Amino acid sequence: MTVTQKLNVKVSGQGTQPMLFAHGYGCDQKMWRYITPAFENDYKIILFDHIGFGNSDVSDYTIAKYSTLEAYADDVLEIINELDLQDVIYVGHSVSAMIGVLASIKQPERFAKLVLIGPSPCYVNDDNYIGGFTEENINGLISTLESDYLSWAQNIAPVIMGNADRPELGQELADSFCSSNLEVAKDFARITFLSDNRHDLPKVTVEALILQCTDDVIAPEVVGNYVHENVAGSKLVKMQAVGHCPNLSAPEETIDAIKNFLNR
Repeated sequence: MTVTQKLNVKVSGQGTQPMLFAHGYGCDQKMWRYITPAFENDYKIILFDHIGFGNSDVSDYTIAKYSTLEAYADDVLEIINELDLQDVIYVGHSVSAMIGVLASIKQPERFAKLVLIGPSPCYVNDDNYIGGFTEENINGLISTLESDYLSWAQNIAPVIMGNADRPELGQELADSFCSSNLEVAKDFARITFLSDNRHDLPKVTVEALILQCTDDVIAPEVVGNYVHENVAGSKLVKMQAVGHCPNLSAPEETIDAIKNFLNR
């Protein structure tokens, strides 16, 4: 099975320069449906589902293989190499922001620009670093999702989404979480929330945009500032969008920020 089959890769668009969109935890490529139409006339759009999510094939999934974010970065590079993509504009949401960082470090020559939406290199507070969660918080979160994932998903999704006045957004995220492969979802949550990629940020050589939302409980403003300070030459945009998923809650603002970055 090719990686494009395994990860349900879809290619569209009228342009030649590729834009590769990577969804966040518990989601799939449908989460980009409000964003990609704005770029289809000018770019080649590549969408995919991380293994265990959407319509990906989990037949060869093992935790031994997918034990770190590096393995997910390798999947991204497999897509890029199999499709022979050059000058890739990589758009990664949430954990996929760090996955893109890792991929770009391994093969920087393949990438033109990085768009990092709600990135966090480390979720746990550590000495002078504020990640947004104490170690006790993270351990409790992981324990809860491992014991009753479906209830956890229904409760946490609206918090992650924010926008309490638009409950349909939180429900869509919850539904997406609940449709994931449970084994993979539990493993990926543990890998995501315990990851620490702070030391990788200074290795980034690809031009990067950081989109920081308001009142983001997963990646608070202090984290966005940290990423900006540690990725040389990066551009930080603080958005009016509330919550962790501006691709759903504020697509027009997200599109404008990306276009301004690509056209500067």
